[in-house]
Amino acid sequence: MTENTALSLSLLQSLAAGKKLSRSEYESLITSFMRGADVCGAPDSFDAFDNALYEYARTAALAKKRERFGDDVYVRGLVEISNYCKNDCLYCGIRKSNGECDRYRLTPDVIIERCRAGYALGFRTFVFQGGEDPWFTDERLCALIRTVKSECPGAAVTLSLGERPRESYAALKAAGADRYLLRHETADPKHYASLHPPYQSFDDRMRCLRDLKELGFQTGCGFMVGSPGQTARTLATDLEFIASFQPEMVGIGPFVPQHSTPLANEPHGSLALTLFLVALVRLTLPDGLLPATTALGALSPDGRSLGLQSGANVVMPNLSPPTVRAKYTLYDNKPSTGVEDAAKLEELRAMIKKAGGRLEMGRGDAPSAKNKISN
Repeated sequence: MTENTALSLSLLQSLAAGKKLSRSEYESLITSFMRGADVCGAPDSFDAFDNALYEYARTAALAKKRERFGDDVYVRGLVEISNYCKNDCLYCGIRKSNGECDRYRLTPDVIIERCRAGYALGFRTFVFQGGEDPWFTDERLCALIRTVKSECPGAAVTLSLGERPRESYAALKAAGADRYLLRHETADPKHYASLHPPYQSFDDRMRCLRDLKELGFQTGCGFMVGSPGQTARTLATDLEFIASFQPEMVGIGPFVPQHSTPLANEPHGSLALTLFLVALVRLTLPDGLLPATTALGALSPDGRSLGLQSGANVVMPNLSPPTVRAKYTLYDNKPSTGVEDAAKLEELRAMIKKAGGRLEMGRGDAPSAKNKISN
């Protein structure tokens, strides 16, 4: 065992014991795991990394997850409501400047029908995800939320619809929305600026996250792993932010390029590094709801299973109409069949069981969210 490995194992032990790490300590852990490699374009093979660190982190993360949640893996029904977006994020396939994107927008009636179908299958959380589409005004979204809450009693509604004014978030919360996912993508302002056009502001993104938390949403953030320009220091900044912000949910996944974006020729992020960071997030946020993200499945058929074995405890199979799933092209090779299909629950159940978990169809609220639940 090298001196760096021994030091990093000591840091992991401290993190697993509940100690807060500094940014420099997180950076030391990540650098040690990468054996000095660059984050971007790092190889996927665990042989290129410090496997002993990953195995310790993974084992500790699983123990922490089971301590808080048992073997339960919460299942959400994902409805991708629109791929129209007013933003131009450099990494995203539904950016407004992408003329190759085949645009669609689900009507409220179709969204409600998909929720009814999911409710009949046993889903008790629905996630409405989409680009920042101005058609979905507060009035339309509030009516949609109220209808779903009425027709699917006991179900939670999660929104992932980007940045909105505080008063908009307040209206959505009053209508009955329970959770809001807004990935911060990177907690480093300079790195954020390199991935977005000038009119998209890091400060605005952080303002939105603060507003959501203050308004009582179960709030989710998250970041990409291996995005261009990322370093161990920027990843350490993400972990430090999560430790400070204490979100109820964190979604992280590898950067996967999309062929018609400015970053099309950049290398994808490392699956191995992403899994290591999933484990670190679990140890940093023991009560967090951590999805095994679809992007993991874009890099490996076993990606979601490996995510569950690294500390994740949420999966979000797709309830969207099959005719539009291939159009929600955030990145290339996005899976939408097999265990990604909400109608294939038995396949999903088998995958979760093989990963050591148990499929749980209930609401699956975060332990800290008892006072944030809308009836």
